[in-house]
Amino acid sequence: MQRYLASRVLALVPVLFGILAVVFLLIRLIPGDAVQLFLGTQVEMTPAQMIELRRFFGVDKPIPVQFADYLARIFRGDFGVSLRTARPVLPDILTRLPLSFQLASLALAIAVLIAIPLGIVSAVARNSTYDVVARITGLLGLSIPNFWLGAMLILVFSRFLHVPLGQYVPLSQNPLLTLRSLSLPALALGVAIAAILMRHTRSSLLEVLGQEYIRTARGKGLRARVVMLRHALPNAMIPVITVLGFQMGYLLGGTVVIEEIFALPGMGRLVLQAIFQRDYPVVQGVVLVIALLFVVTNLIVDVLYAWIDPRIRYG
Repeated sequence: MQRYLASRVLALVPVLFGILAVVFLLIRLIPGDAVQLFLGTQVEMTPAQMIELRRFFGVDKPIPVQFADYLARIFRGDFGVSLRTARPVLPDILTRLPLSFQLASLALAIAVLIAIPLGIVSAVARNSTYDVVARITGLLGLSIPNFWLGAMLILVFSRFLHVPLGQYVPLSQNPLLTLRSLSLPALALGVAIAAILMRHTRSSLLEVLGQEYIRTARGKGLRARVVMLRHALPNAMIPVITVLGFQMGYLLGGTVVIEEIFALPGMGRLVLQAIFQRDYPVVQGVVLVIALLFVVTNLIVDVLYAWIDPRIRYG
């Protein structure tokens, strides 16, 4: 297991490096001058002052040199200074990270609570009316954009049901108010994930139910509930765990639009504003944090997968 874990950790290094390199290059290929955008149209500076300001933000050097300097700062825990606020980037990200993580976690929990039971019942009642309705509902869930669903939820609850949405309340102040303020955004974010998980659960369980050992268990006279809980479901959940790991990364990225729609002060809203204002350090910092969370989540899933199925680590 230790050798397997070490190999997985080493494999993550080039992934993170590639993500950093691509984001660093793409954001600098966007036309325009980020420093001039930071100053605005009302501020006039001499050429010498502009040179000094570019030196302060570290954008006066060739791109390869800037990238090397950026990597060196990252290893020191320095994510740079925001071009928009002139404040260190890392404290701003860490301040907004809990909200985004809470939103993604709640959306994943909602998706699991919806998808797993529906997928199980759909597999057990294969080709029934319920199964057909569940599959059509899953397709609709995949087809509906989360930003449209979020806007519809705001419209229905605020205008027609007259339910006040409320502002975000930190978890440390009032967990119930936090849950209330994040429930609708999490629902909008989790519907598509629920559809994906439901389809995976159904297909995986159908495959397991057709295996020889399931028929043997039934032939021994075991009750259907025992066969499902002890033999079928644990094996069917192995592929679903892998899907869960990938979806957590998707959810962290999906918070960008949802946080803007619901006016939540999370990482997604921060990076969206930074993209519009070409705030290089903030965009790079948020992408790096999301990438780290994504690869760590998938590393945990890989370890769990190898622990559940020893064939993975010995293969």
